[in-house]
Amino acid sequence: MAYSEIDAIRALLGSKPRPVGWSERRQRLDEVGSTWPVAPDVTCEAIDCDGVPGEWSAVPGSELSRVLLYFHGGGYCSGSIVSHRRLVTEAGRAARMRTLAIDYRLAPEHPYPAAHEDALTAWRFLRRQGVAATSIAVGGDSAGGNLTLALINRLRALGEPLPACAWLVSPWTDLTMSGRTLATKDAVDPLIHKTYLAELADAYAPASIDRRDPLISPLFADLAGLPPVLIQVGSAETLLADAVRLAEAAGSADVDVTLQIWPHMIHAWPVWNANLEDGRRALACAGQFICTHIR
Repeated sequence: MAYSEIDAIRALLGSKPRPVGWSERRQRLDEVGSTWPVAPDVTCEAIDCDGVPGEWSAVPGSELSRVLLYFHGGGYCSGSIVSHRRLVTEAGRAARMRTLAIDYRLAPEHPYPAAHEDALTAWRFLRRQGVAATSIAVGGDSAGGNLTLALINRLRALGEPLPACAWLVSPWTDLTMSGRTLATKDAVDPLIHKTYLAELADAYAPASIDRRDPLISPLFADLAGLPPVLIQVGSAETLLADAVRLAEAAGSADVDVTLQIWPHMIHAWPVWNANLEDGRRALACAGQFICTHIR
């Protein structure tokens, strides 16, 4: 059943040609990401996080003192609260806590380090609301997974308290694009290809920036001291090697890391959880992981 469901998602993604312009790409991701709306019992509220747009969400029974801070994917150039609302709100349900989704600034209009600055601003906004660091989980998919790691590494360097745990879905961890599966999975990945990633990387981190910088490519960071990390990735992703190598590096640094490789799944598949059983199962696993580590 799950395999036929993922075929339907593949058909949805391939139903229109890939857009060319940035605004068209953003519109398309919002469109496919919001194909299925949020559940009727979800409450959403727009919030200004000290100049960075955000959105609270909760369902009945959510523990309001605990928060999932979430950064959407989209290669740092697209994606939004709209495109990822269904994913974020259902992740909050699974973790039994409220969520704070962030609309960080996008490249190429706002290249590195704009998104990093917005992530740190959102974190500090949340802390000033009285939420303890140990009551916060930070998560993201694709570029949002990259941004999650970058935020934690910045907090660690600043000597600030770290979140209780990190949740990464299909993380883009290597902007030098040296992962082997960029070639070996190219034929089965309907979304992410090396030439496309190169365009995104050029927009986000111009050639003058060293893309091996740990804040650009967290795969190359010193990962020692990170909180527990859950990495979820699909077997049909060109970014599979980014996730596997990150898990290996984190484990070698004595980080409590869990790597889940989901058969047949494509990039950021939990986005379509409303019509994809494996998307719902992935969120349930993430919710259990977060609940285990949140105080």
